[in-house]
Amino acid sequence: MPYTHRDATEADLPRIVEIYNHAVATRKCSCDLEPTTVQARRPSFREHRSDHRPLWVAEDTARPGEGVAGYLGFFHFMNERPGYFITADLAIYLHPEYQGRGLGSYLLGQAIAQAPSLGIETLTATIFASNEASIALFRKMGFEQWGYMPRVARLEGVEKDLVLVGRRLLEAPEVA
Repeated sequence: MPYTHRDATEADLPRIVEIYNHAVATRKCSCDLEPTTVQARRPSFREHRSDHRPLWVAEDTARPGEGVAGYLGFFHFMNERPGYFITADLAIYLHPEYQGRGLGSYLLGQAIAQAPSLGIETLTATIFASNEASIALFRKMGFEQWGYMPRVARLEGVEKDLVLVGRRLLEAPEVA
């Protein structure tokens, strides 16, 4: 695989913001309507911890000086209530040059493999129903559709449906 990943550092924030702002501009995978800034993104960045809810950046080993090609974040599910800590909500954003080139599969595969060591038993993601490429990626990696929320977002007058996908990684312990 031509990719590697590591924990993001604050030095990666400008590239993370650049990648995210491209997604905002496409209106295909973010509900933000305006671009963000490094300063605005810093508090969210600092909430990630490598041992609990990491933020990973991926790099292309064939193009070592290019920098961050994409990123994956593990986020709290349902407002940080401790009972939900076994579940993480994922977000994946790729630089446009890396979309459709296996980077999403790489990052999602790494998340699936490493989540149990983070105490995570279930992974989820919410995806616009119109984002067929992302839905296909998650489906390919063993995620199932667990929910459908019609018309829950509006971007410049266009209503968007949202799909919740999930994958259980570990079976729940038996209750006596």
